[in-house]
Amino acid sequence: MKGLLPNLSYKLSWMLTSKRLARLGSGGFDRNDQRKRSYNLDSSRQQQPLIDLSLGCTDLLPPPDAIKAMGNHLEEPRSAAYCLHAATGSFREAAAAWCEHRLGVAVDPEREVLLLVGSQEGTAHFPMAVLDPGDSALILDPSYPSHRGGLELADASIQTLPLEPHQHWEPDFKTITTAQWDQLRLLMLGFPHNPTACVGQQNWLDEAMTHAQRHDLVVAHDNPYLDLALEGEAPALLRSPHWRERGIEFFSLSKGWCLGGFRLAFAIGAEPLITALRQLKSVVDFNQCQALQQGAVVALSQHADWPARLLPIYRERRDRTRAALSDLGWSVPLPSMALYLWMPLPSWARAKGWGDEQMAAELLEHCGIVVTPGSGFGEAGYNWLRLALVRPVAELEAAVGRLSPWWQKQC
Repeated sequence: MKGLLPNLSYKLSWMLTSKRLARLGSGGFDRNDQRKRSYNLDSSRQQQPLIDLSLGCTDLLPPPDAIKAMGNHLEEPRSAAYCLHAATGSFREAAAAWCEHRLGVAVDPEREVLLLVGSQEGTAHFPMAVLDPGDSALILDPSYPSHRGGLELADASIQTLPLEPHQHWEPDFKTITTAQWDQLRLLMLGFPHNPTACVGQQNWLDEAMTHAQRHDLVVAHDNPYLDLALEGEAPALLRSPHWRERGIEFFSLSKGWCLGGFRLAFAIGAEPLITALRQLKSVVDFNQCQALQQGAVVALSQHADWPARLLPIYRERRDRTRAALSDLGWSVPLPSMALYLWMPLPSWARAKGWGDEQMAAELLEHCGIVVTPGSGFGEAGYNWLRLALVRPVAELEAAVGRLSPWWQKQC
């Protein structure tokens, strides 16, 4: 009987999980996390500590006043209490004021703004608020994992629109037939784009909204990198016509204000869409405590220019890291958005039959450098790697220096 228990436990583990969970998979970030843990547990590697460039979690600091405001409010009793929607009023007012200042768009903080536990949470929950099982939705390929993940959780029928490097990552809406447009209920976009680091153009969103109006569907736009354009002007759905009828946009304080770990973000959109997402969230979570919200209010209202201070730093990191990689023999496209390099696998790696997962594993194994396999962002990410510029220039160049001896052996 005892010999049967392990097999029985294995069967039960499958009985207790859903097909939906199987479709989600483990996720590229989770697989990377397991690799990093194994590397750190290996005592023989202590002389070569990890250089982790896999997450867009910056080493740069947030506004000190924002952190101070959080600390000042932590001892207030209300900061230890559950926070319902009505108690997020001051945050929503600050977000609305920021929106008018930044985008020139006046919004109603009561009906058109919603606090989120990070924009990732918003994009993952939103499909469940607007789609029924089997409804058709379109995402970009590659795209941030929560875009597909949210559709899987909603049991949606997922369509993809591949982005091509030779088209400079522009979505080609002409490839979608009229019949396909008529079937769609939701279009999920995100520019500036993660992972390709392409800023994008306003007319791309305007064109998407024109199709949405014509074919009666919703457009959701993930925009946490709005203020991190190194080249050009970042687009915004709130500048497109008809957003108040069928659009919603997700913003974040994680990237521009360096507050990623505090999970502070917000959605602005058409009143019915904000109401729907608010209703769904009411059975999933409460909101961040008042102390965190007050820090966000200070960041948005007193430090709206904080992201602009980061751009020279990211530009130097981008340029010097690309130059070092080029000297190595790795040609990497110039990104127009801060924070990432989107790197094609070198020809010698493809000749060996390596994919992006193996290339990432080899870089960790032999060089102690962690990057993210592109396939974690969709099929179009195969044979690409994402490197996050989240360390000082000296460390980024040291990472490339580590690559050199190993790289020369492979070529």
